[in-house]
Amino acid sequence: MFQVHRVPGARSAPWIAFVLIANTLNLAGAGTAFAQEQTSAARVEVEETRESELINQIPLTGSLAAPRVATLSAEVPGLVSVLDVDIGDQLEAGDTLLELNAELAEITLQRARAAAASARARAEDSERRFNEAQRLGTSNSIAASEVRSRQSQLEVDRAAEQVARTEVRQREAELRRHRVTVPFPGTISRKLVEIGEWVEPGSGLLEIVSSEPLYADFQVPQRYFPMVSTEDALTLRFDAYPAQHYPGRVVNKVPQSSDGARTFLLRVALDPQQTPPMLITGMSVDATLSLASGRSGVPVSRDALLRYPDGRVTVWVVERTSDGLATVSEQQVEPGLSFAGRVEVVSGLEAGEQVVIRGNESLRADQQVRILDAREP
Repeated sequence: MFQVHRVPGARSAPWIAFVLIANTLNLAGAGTAFAQEQTSAARVEVEETRESELINQIPLTGSLAAPRVATLSAEVPGLVSVLDVDIGDQLEAGDTLLELNAELAEITLQRARAAAASARARAEDSERRFNEAQRLGTSNSIAASEVRSRQSQLEVDRAAEQVARTEVRQREAELRRHRVTVPFPGTISRKLVEIGEWVEPGSGLLEIVSSEPLYADFQVPQRYFPMVSTEDALTLRFDAYPAQHYPGRVVNKVPQSSDGARTFLLRVALDPQQTPPMLITGMSVDATLSLASGRSGVPVSRDALLRYPDGRVTVWVVERTSDGLATVSEQQVEPGLSFAGRVEVVSGLEAGEQVVIRGNESLRADQQVRILDAREP
C-alpha cells in the first residue's frame, strides 16, 4: 500500500498569492488615498501683506457748474421789438439778442446831429471872420477891439460845437443801448420776455450760460481743508455715464465754511480732452478724493476679508508646508481705512503674512490648500 506524501507548502501557494494581492491592493489604496488627498486640497490665491502708506478716500457728491452764468438786462426802458433767439440757442460774443423800439432815440439823435452841424458851421464862420480881422489888423484897417471881439466869439462857437458833438455821442450811445448783445459765447438757458413787452433798466431779459468747459463743485467736510491742495487729482463719475470714470483736478478751494453744514466748496476742473459729450449744468457728479493720511499700516485686498453677521471680520492666513501645499487658519482682524479696493488691518495681522484673497469662501481650520499662481484659473 502506497502512502502519498504532500509536498510541503503545496497548499500554501494560493494563500501566498492571496496575501500578495491583498498587499498590492493595500498599497494601491494608500496611493489612491494620497492622490485623493492632494486632489481635495482647496485651490486658493494668496497675497503677502506689506506695510505701506495709507490713503484717505473720500466719496463726494456734487453738481456741474458753468464758469459764467449771466442774466442780461436792458440799460434803457423800452418796448421789445425784435427777439429772434430762444432757449437752447448757441451764440457768439457780440451777437444781437433783442432790440427795443428805438424810434424816439433815433429822432433825438438826428436832432443832435443837426445841432452839431449848425454849431460847426457857426464855428467855421467865426474862425473865418477872426482870420480876416487878424489880416486887416496888421494894416490898421480894423480896430484892435474888433479883433479881440471876433476871437472871443470864435472861442464861444468852438465850445458850443464841442458841446454839440458830445450830445451826438451821448445820443448814439443811448441808441446802442436799445440793442442787447451777447457778452460771451454761450447758450440761452432762460427767456424772460417776449416781443411787445415793456422792460425797465435792470429787469432780467435772458439768461446765458457760458460754453466754456464746465466745473464740478463739491461740498467737502471742513476737516479735510488743510489736506486738499490745488492740482490734486480726482476720479469723476456721471449719472449719464455710470460705467465710465473720468479724471479731474482741483483748481480752487474756497476758504469759507458753509453755515450749519460745516463744509467748504471744492471746485474741480474737467479734462476737456476726456470729458464725455452732452454734459449740462446742474448734472449730478460723484467723485473720489484721495488724500494721504500721513501714516502707514498693513492694507490687504478687500477680497481677503470675511464679514460675519455678528460683526466679526476675519482673514485666512496661510502657512506653507511643502510641494506647493499649505494649511490655513482663520484669524480675527480689525479693519480700518478703505481705499482703492484695499482695507487697512488695524490689528490681528502682521506685515509679511500671507492671506487668502480668492477661494476663501468655504475653508476649514488646518485644511490643506494648493496655492495658485495669480494667472491660473
